Amino acid sequence: MHDHTGFKERVDGVLVRLADEEEETLLALHTELFPLAEQLRRSLARGKRIRAAFLYWGWRAAGQPDCEAVIRAAAAMELVHAAACTHDDIIDGSRMRHGQLTAHAAFDAAGQRSTALAMILGDLLMGYAGHLFTSCGLPGAYLARTVPLWTTLLRETMAGEFLEVLRTAAAPAREPRVAESLEVARYKTAKYTVERPLQLGSTLGGGPGALSEAFSAYGLPLGEAFQLRDDLLGTFGDPARTGKSNLDDLRGGKPTTLLALTLEAAGEDDRRLLAKLVGNPELVPEEAASVRELMDRCGARQRVEDMIRDRIGRAAGALETVPMPAEARSALRELAGTAADRSL
Repeated sequence: MHDHTGFKERVDGVLVRLADEEEETLLALHTELFPLAEQLRRSLARGKRIRAAFLYWGWRAAGQPDCEAVIRAAAAMELVHAAACTHDDIIDGSRMRHGQLTAHAAFDAAGQRSTALAMILGDLLMGYAGHLFTSCGLPGAYLARTVPLWTTLLRETMAGEFLEVLRTAAAPAREPRVAESLEVARYKTAKYTVERPLQLGSTLGGGPGALSEAFSAYGLPLGEAFQLRDDLLGTFGDPARTGKSNLDDLRGGKPTTLLALTLEAAGEDDRRLLAKLVGNPELVPEEAASVRELMDRCGARQRVEDMIRDRIGRAAGALETVPMPAEARSALRELAGTAADRSL
């Protein structure tokens, strides 16, 4: 069994030290930067460290040993994630994440220019990600061969976010389609959560091209399953357990695969109900409950569950197509279940 708890503690340690160092540096610039340092620390304080784990096991799958330098490189993936979440929360108007105020909501509560300050924090986090990765301590030649992948990861993540914003803004005139929703999920989440961290790790470790190809076959379906589960949690999840609202996706009219499947299956009366409620920023819990009931009744929720199960199976099968150390294969099998089978 992979000791993910021990791994998480090591990544957490890297991020805590980074927050300590940057707080000292920021306050040396000016004491009024304390709120920025505080939100930087808060944004790094929580998380399952799934993305870091994928980079680490990509490295190990390439036959490389455990070392502190690769833990630092892996921790950089959590900074990318924190930056993406900070910007995503602004775009979605989400005020809670992991049971705490999001950065822009915290700045707002302090009477500050919340959106502008949170955008700056997100940009700073992405900058720290690159710094931590390139200063991790691995040889320069190892790092140099990852430059194209690092650029691709950032490009794809921003492209997915951009497409989601465009398609959300186009609703209701342009209804979400399943293929388009999956396309957004692929670029916005699947690639930077699973595929690209794995490939960054294997490329750092000098793994063969066949390993990178297998990681695409594993990472893309698993990353899509991760986002599909997130879509279910965003609508059906218990906020007391997920730490975030189950109204934001519906209020924002986010073009999820769950919503696209619901629209495909809905009759005329149900489509009128969806047009009235989904995308209404004033949606109340009772109205959201009627949308959830419809999603259940028309089979959309179950179809998403089926899609998740299918993608986990495809990911598991991809691991058998290429040689890798048994420990790495076992850890990646375990991570597949962890990433996509989160509880509602």
